[in-house]
Amino acid sequence: MSTQDLHANVKLDLRGLTCPAPLLGAKRVVDDLRNGQILLLVSDCPGTRDDLFAWAEQTHNHILKTEAIPDGGTGYYILKGKGEARKANVILDIRGVVCPGPIVEAKKLLNGMNSGEVLKLISNCPGIHSDIVGWASVTGVKIIDTVEASAGEFEFFLQKG
Repeated sequence: MSTQDLHANVKLDLRGLTCPAPLLGAKRVVDDLRNGQILLLVSDCPGTRDDLFAWAEQTHNHILKTEAIPDGGTGYYILKGKGEARKANVILDIRGVVCPGPIVEAKKLLNGMNSGEVLKLISNCPGIHSDIVGWASVTGVKIIDTVEASAGEFEFFLQKG
């Protein structure tokens, strides 16, 4: 599932509530979802981000994406359960390396891979998301999934064309 195509099964707008209320509200709703369904939680509490990522890690739920909401607050797309696990032929964990380093190293690995194989790139470089999207569009590398694994840390599943 690409994060560009996310569709929330339920939207919960808890702007105006202080922490831990957004986390508690999300928990109640997620508990009622089926595995693989998505909750869009909207919150303007500054502590929600840390609360949600810690909770998701402990409960085997997954924060797929965060985004600024135009009229205020942040939207958190929460997947109940881990969903379908992505398989990668090669994993490149390059956290701590600044751009363009992650792309340079990913290109080296992809050059040695067979067509159709998947590289899982893990990075926390602040500009990595836009860099990967731009790079993939000009190289023919297919982004089959993008997940914000934790605050500011992304996992990209890249398939060699």
